[in-house]
Amino acid sequence: MPDIPSLFGGSRGDRFDDSDQFVPEHLPDPDAFLDGHRVLDGDDHVAVHRVAREVFEERGVYDVTFGYNLARLNLDRRHPDAGFRYAEDRDDPSILRAEFTPTTPFCPQSKTLTVGAFRAWNGLADRHDYDHVRVRVAPMHQQADAINAELDAMDAGDLPAASGDSARSAGSPTGERDDEAESESLSLSEEFEAALNRLSGETE
Repeated sequence: MPDIPSLFGGSRGDRFDDSDQFVPEHLPDPDAFLDGHRVLDGDDHVAVHRVAREVFEERGVYDVTFGYNLARLNLDRRHPDAGFRYAEDRDDPSILRAEFTPTTPFCPQSKTLTVGAFRAWNGLADRHDYDHVRVRVAPMHQQADAINAELDAMDAGDLPAASGDSARSAGSPTGERDDEAESESLSLSEEFEAALNRLSGETE
């Protein structure tokens, strides 16, 4: 699909890195959950994040603020300190650690998104080579301790890691669709018509 200039200036392509690029200056630094483990970078990071995009798309793990697949946050140049970083566990390389840094310390979606990511990764285990994927939110979030305690319990099996459509609690896609899933998107004309209808409703 051709890149369409944004009504707010610039095109979508101007705002995102390519999905096959590793651009460390546009990614959060690895934090406590990855400390001491084999942090992925370069092609290793790109390969793992490609799988993240696929499982998030299937399970509907979307950031409702920006209206796109959560994996796309890693590519969004407007938020260079937000997104996922990964590491293989130093004691068991069959375990992947995924640390999510939200855009703000008070992001209200952080629990929903990390739980959704956990369920997507572990509910679609046939899509990757890891036996288990552990997910945590970075400590910069104001509720990191509480969120990570729940994720700890999910790791231990004390809370159900539900599969199916349960991960869609992150919200339905409402804005920019993931470019990798354009075949499932509305046509451009339908999107434009829907946008006009929304604007008309807001002005009534």
